[in-house]
Amino acid sequence: MKNSIGILCIWGLLWAVCPCLAQEPQEQTRSAASGRNYPPEMSGCKQLTYKTIGETKLDLYVFSPERPTKAPAIVFFFGGGWQNGTPQQFEVQCRELAKRGMVAMTADYRVASRHGVKPTACVADARSAVRWIRAHADELGIDPDRIASAGGSAGGHIAACTALISTFDEPNEDRQVSACPNALVLFNPALVLAPIDGYDAKGFGTRVPENRLGTKPETISPAHHLVKEAPPTIIFHGKQDTTVPFDSAVAFTEIMTKLGNRCELKAYDGQSHGFFNNDRFKKETLDQTVAFLVSLGWLTPK
Repeated sequence: MKNSIGILCIWGLLWAVCPCLAQEPQEQTRSAASGRNYPPEMSGCKQLTYKTIGETKLDLYVFSPERPTKAPAIVFFFGGGWQNGTPQQFEVQCRELAKRGMVAMTADYRVASRHGVKPTACVADARSAVRWIRAHADELGIDPDRIASAGGSAGGHIAACTALISTFDEPNEDRQVSACPNALVLFNPALVLAPIDGYDAKGFGTRVPENRLGTKPETISPAHHLVKEAPPTIIFHGKQDTTVPFDSAVAFTEIMTKLGNRCELKAYDGQSHGFFNNDRFKKETLDQTVAFLVSLGWLTPK
């Protein structure tokens, strides 16, 4: 950690020249390369609506072990720069974790290309999803005190926000039911959206301006809302990520650790943004996710 005297100048330069999540190329409705579709096409799962906004229904795709009883649960949020994407991105992880005894879900949420919303709405939907899962724990066969929130890129951002930011919660929801998860599993997440005192500007995540976010960057920046007793967290990040710089994950991890929270950063040399979608790294990060959940006592070792 170092203090940068010219922090504002560096910030302005980065803002102008670096790529950002909100400028990622839009994903096609059907991608031949990835096999991901929207609406998603996944067999062997339950499709449950967790939220209705106007005419928009938002669904969870639920993969369960046989006869789940007080099982740990995890919900994944897809990436796509808050612009696009599909719940099918995390189908493989859901299927594998269900085999290990978890109730694993992948969630739909509103995005700019389909619903004309800002990231503030994406965060609201993610919080609604966690709250709905906890409120329906008995129906789902899960333990309401063992719910993990997970996601990649922008999905990692809103997953982190479920634990740290309640500003954008829907006013009609039951606040007596917590929307805060008990653990976080994050893949190249956007965690630092505004300057942080004491950190060099190269560690500032996505440089997305206020008019794109729908609020001031620090209001929706997970690193700016860290507190003691934040959920245990594991982060997977490529060191050569130019969309969400690796240094932002380092900064987040340092702040978490100083607050006494558990935060594991798994760094991948030579890897860029979205590396975890590659089959090799999908397996590696899944194995490390399982090890993390085993360490929490949520899963048993093989």
